[in-house]
Amino acid sequence: MRIIGVDIPDNKRGEIALTYIFGIGRTGARKILEHAGIDPGKKAGEFTGDEVIAVRDAISKLGIITEGDLRKDTTLNIKRLIEIKSYRGIRHRRNLPARGQRTHTNARTRKGPRRQAIAGKRRPVKK
Repeated sequence: MRIIGVDIPDNKRGEIALTYIFGIGRTGARKILEHAGIDPGKKAGEFTGDEVIAVRDAISKLGIITEGDLRKDTTLNIKRLIEIKSYRGIRHRRNLPARGQRTHTNARTRKGPRRQAIAGKRRPVKK
């Protein structure tokens, strides 16, 4: 089954299956299914054609931004921060944590693998 261009797993509960769509979490999925009048425990593969249409309508009526639009908004927000040279923008540009985490130790996910400091150091020649 496809909703908003995303393949949704048939073997999972509707509440969980909707979270495969970027921008929809657990609470959002519950609201969508409640608005569409579908039991959250029902498997996504058991949805009828009318229920799938009801889910699509519920997503648009609730004004939930998903997938491409959400990704585009996020990228534009980050670009704006970089352009105005805010602190957060500078952190994004340098690929460092933007939310106040320490970087003296840790932050390896964001900074990447450690660079060897002694790689270019020459050893003294023995006589």
